[in-house]
Amino acid sequence: MFEQDKFDQVDVKGEPPLQEPERQYYFMKKCKELAEKEAARLGRPLCMSIQTLGCQMNAKDSEKMSAVLSYIGYEPTEEPVADLVLFNTCTVRENANLKIYGRLGYLKNHKKKNPHMKVVLCGCMMQEKDEVERVKKSYRFVDIVFGTHNIYKLAELLYRQLTEGGQVVDVWREAKEIVEDLPGDRKYPFKTGVNIMFGCNNFCSYCIVPYVRGRERSRKPEDIIKEIEGLVADGVIEIMLLGQNVNSYGKGLEEEITFADLLRRVNDIPGLERIRFMTSHPKDLSDDLILAMSQCHKVCSHLHLPLQAGSTKTLRRMNRSYTREDYMTLVKKIREKMPNISLTTDIIVGFPGETEEDFLETMEVVDQVGYDSAYTFIYSKRTGTPAASMPDQVPEDVVKDRFQRLLKLVQRRSAERTDRLLGQVELAMIEEVNSQDDSLVTGRLSNNAVVHLPGGRSLIGRILPVRLVESKGFYYMGELL
Repeated sequence: MFEQDKFDQVDVKGEPPLQEPERQYYFMKKCKELAEKEAARLGRPLCMSIQTLGCQMNAKDSEKMSAVLSYIGYEPTEEPVADLVLFNTCTVRENANLKIYGRLGYLKNHKKKNPHMKVVLCGCMMQEKDEVERVKKSYRFVDIVFGTHNIYKLAELLYRQLTEGGQVVDVWREAKEIVEDLPGDRKYPFKTGVNIMFGCNNFCSYCIVPYVRGRERSRKPEDIIKEIEGLVADGVIEIMLLGQNVNSYGKGLEEEITFADLLRRVNDIPGLERIRFMTSHPKDLSDDLILAMSQCHKVCSHLHLPLQAGSTKTLRRMNRSYTREDYMTLVKKIREKMPNISLTTDIIVGFPGETEEDFLETMEVVDQVGYDSAYTFIYSKRTGTPAASMPDQVPEDVVKDRFQRLLKLVQRRSAERTDRLLGQVELAMIEEVNSQDDSLVTGRLSNNAVVHLPGGRSLIGRILPVRLVESKGFYYMGELL
């Protein structure tokens, strides 16, 4: 948790401290001095554009970097061009990389006309050696490049670039320490994410994440609790515990603790009203975690449990470490303890070697489980993963046909699940004014479903009873009681 007193005590007249996060506090202050001079030269405040691709953990990282840059003197802008443009990259799919290169191409001429402009690349894509070499060779106008393990060093790297010039590249193969004690710039004042662990040890055959996020590393529980308590004191009433696989939390810590234990401790924090978490891997979802979820009244009635495929043969090729039967047994246990829980999932269509029979097994699981919603993906080769070189790649026309069939089933079962709450009164966290109709506000139920209802800004940030008067398949129209 960021401590203002420690920050204020850092002296910038001497050498930078060696310990973290004080070292970064030092460079934040040094950068602020330089930014003030640059703003005076330009005759206006400096502005920044942070563009984030990828998961909730990337979004959380961007919140931290935004807060650091805000202190230094950069004001946020929605424009794609600014005095500092930062791309926090994703590399789960190769088209995410292509998007970044497209945006860099757009910035190239702007950089020529505005040499003071800073372009920063960070995140998962920058953990790939080939991509870093491509940037160094073909995108020399990029000023700073770093990866996922040293996000916290943004101020130090910016100071190096501002004082030394040239392209600063600082990419680590693995994390050296966990540094979370930096300021945060929350999108919502009443809810935010909290990192509890980093990395992944699962090595699914289609996934690049373990290679770019590194091995699993858990934060100490006392640090997590302290951070959440500080957030609650600052007005947060809902938190999302974040990790590539939160179910395996605790591995490697001196204290013996599981994710179920952590959930119980977080549930006891006064003033906190809602707890969410993601992502969960089925192989690590224990009976004790299911029990903790059912007993902790602040834990929301929603679980994202990625299936990926309903065929055991395909799951083995994916290296998912569970069978179709294991997954269905898990769903049964979950619904026995929490009959009204909302289950959502991820599904990949067209994985190498997938036959029509395999696909129909996936369809059967989707029909039997009855997901409230599902993120469905067409498999695409990801260079650097074992699946990319597997034989029996499925023809494109076959994959597209299967994808459409799956989508129709998901939509039908989702609508049926949504209809079950029609007419009932549920508590909704009012999050924002509706983006399509400013006479409405948008809220989120405990089960993660969205509801739109008449209301104004004064309702935002409150948890209120709402009657669900109309079902729209994936969301509701409601009325405030």
